Order: sequence, then C-alpha cells, then structure tokens
Amino acid sequence: MDNAHDMIATAAPFDTAKLDRLMDDAGLDILIATSRHNVQYLLGGYRFFFFDVMEAIGTSRYLPVFVYQKGHPENSAYIGNRMEKFEHDLGRISAPIVKAGAWGTLDAIGLAIDHVKKLGGAAKRIGIEAGFLPADARDHLHAGLGDVEFREAHFTLERLRAIKSPAELDLIREASERVVDAMMATFKACAPGMTKNDVVARLRREEQERNLVFEYCLIAAGRSHNRAPSNQLLEEGDVISIDSGGNYRGYIGDLSRMGILGESDSELRELLREVEDVQQVARRAIRPGALGGDIIAAGEAAVKTSSHRAVLDFTAHGIGLVSHEAPRLTATGPVPYAPYDADRPLECGMVISIETALLHPARGYIKLEDTLIVSESGWEAPGDHGREWNSSRLTA
Repeated sequence: MDNAHDMIATAAPFDTAKLDRLMDDAGLDILIATSRHNVQYLLGGYRFFFFDVMEAIGTSRYLPVFVYQKGHPENSAYIGNRMEKFEHDLGRISAPIVKAGAWGTLDAIGLAIDHVKKLGGAAKRIGIEAGFLPADARDHLHAGLGDVEFREAHFTLERLRAIKSPAELDLIREASERVVDAMMATFKACAPGMTKNDVVARLRREEQERNLVFEYCLIAAGRSHNRAPSNQLLEEGDVISIDSGGNYRGYIGDLSRMGILGESDSELRELLREVEDVQQVARRAIRPGALGGDIIAAGEAAVKTSSHRAVLDFTAHGIGLVSHEAPRLTATGPVPYAPYDADRPLECGMVISIETALLHPARGYIKLEDTLIVSESGWEAPGDHGREWNSSRLTA
C-alpha cells in the first residue's frame, strides 16, 4: 500500500471548484497557505522531510507556502526549500509552478509576494493562516503587497478538507490499524518493574517499525490518573491505559486501549463494559444526514444512565490531518471552538474520534477511543480490535 501513494497527480489534487466556492463565501481572491497540513493537502499528499523532523534551520525556519488564485488553479504556486528542487526533479510536487528557492521565512514569503504581484489586480483580499504565519513573514507580506486586505483562511481550508477522499480514508485506515497493532505489541511486552517511560519507549519503537511517525503517548498506570510518562514503576495487577497518536503520511491514528499486568477481575470487566457501552451508543448516532450534535447528545445521555456518571467523561471530535478538525461537534470539548457542525448533517467521508474515560478512584484510569468513518451504511471503524482487557506478562 505504501507505494500506491507515491503516484503524482497530473491535475489539481483537490476540488478546485469547492475551494472557489468557499473562497467566494469568505470573500477571498487569493489564498496563501503556510501550515504544513494544508500545504500537504493542496499538494495531494506531498511531504518534504522537513515536515516531520526539522523546523529551525540557520537563522530562521522552514516555511512551505502554497499560493492559490480563485478561479485559476493553473496559477497555483508552491514555494519550498532549496533542497526540494530534487523532489521537483523527480516529479513529486504536483503544482503548476514550483519555486524551490527558499531557506527561511523571509525569502519564502518574498517569493510568494513576487508571485502574487504577477497575478495583477486580482489580489484585493488575501486569505492567510495567521496561526501558522511567523511574525517576520507576516510583516514582510503586509509591506510587500501594500493596499491589500488580509483575512483569516483557517475556516475555508478546514471546510475544504472536511470530507476525506478515498485515498485519504485509506491513509486513516492504515494509521488506525497500525497504532492499535503497536499498542497490542506493547501491552504484551509490559512487565512488573518497567516504568511508564519504558512502556512509552516500547510503543514508540513499535509505531516506528510500522512506518508511523510517533507523535505522543498519554499513559496511566495503577490507581493513578496522571497520564504523563514518568518513572512510575509498574506492579502486578496494574491497569495500563495507552492513548497514542501515530502519524501515517500526515494522517493521525488517535486511539486508546487498555492493558493489565495479569488478569482482569469481574469489577474491571464491568467498568470497561460501561465505557464500551457509551462508545457503542455514540456510534449508533453516526450516519449520513444525522446532525453532528446527535453524537454528543447520545454519548452524554449514555453517561447519565451510568452508576459511575460522576467519574465518566465523553467527547467526540473530527480528525484527519489535524486532531480536532471538522466536523466540529461541540463547544464544550477539551479544545475550544464553535460547534459549526452540531446542527448540520454529517456526510460520507467525514472522520470522527469518539472517546470515553472512566476515572475510578480505586481501579485507575479506564478509557477507549475509536476512529469512525461516516459511510453509506452508517460508519466504519478502522483499528477496531483490542477493545477488551489486554493481558501483559507477569515476569520480565
């Protein structure tokens, strides 16, 4: 499967008509994307190695830039690092114009300014990603383009990405499956005397062996609800919660599974079953045409019927190139944003993470998190294994 995604698009690798409509809605003539996730999307999946492993270089930093003119995809330009000329020579960058001549922020945005000026009088209102545009580059952009109105383009780009393509869904499936496989291998390797840091290090290796970029691991063990990796020692009978994000070609596999050093008892099985019951109720609310807020309402209603409702927590959010992206389902989740999709219908190709955690005062932190793809039949759940208690060995 890895080789299938090395193919280079011969036309624009995104829906230009949809982007034009979104830009009309936002009143934009030109779009200047500078976030790595949106640049990747607009380039059809292309990722330079600086996307993952480097940012600072010399006296500045890497800044990829994609310029799009509404109604004229043929004028699209990508500005990259000078070393990306080699990638361009191999035909890996699917943009009509490629300028691989930048080292830092000012020369990158300077090349973007030059390109916008060549587009003539069309550039009256320019969309930028303020949260992903360094201060020196933004100042240079304002000075270089003169009497132009700048507007935030985050929402426009997020809506463009809200419905995933079949190729994107394949990557999300792979990311989810591989993350859970890495967790299963890690649980098997856990033993008394290991630290939480040891477990995270093992998970990192397992994810990397599956061609994932390890992003993070939240880990709780024993009775503690503290999910930071630490030198806390694992003991026989400890429950272990692993919540990890592994990145596969830019797309995030974000799931959570449970392990135990030894065998689970009836109480633990019942507690995990309560978490699972909430997850399954929320799943049943996912289907094309259902309102995004129905997922939140279903999960919260299930929590209220539980005898452990005081220590149960449920939420759901969109996921893809970004954790907590469209669809935006609630304004009361851990990441603050307006619930744009709460009263709008879900569509096939949207991807949603649902998560339920039970913070038991005596038995520890118990959580399941799943990835759901909205499909014609309702939903699909990649990486949907390892949902029970996963027993670890008792000897090192």
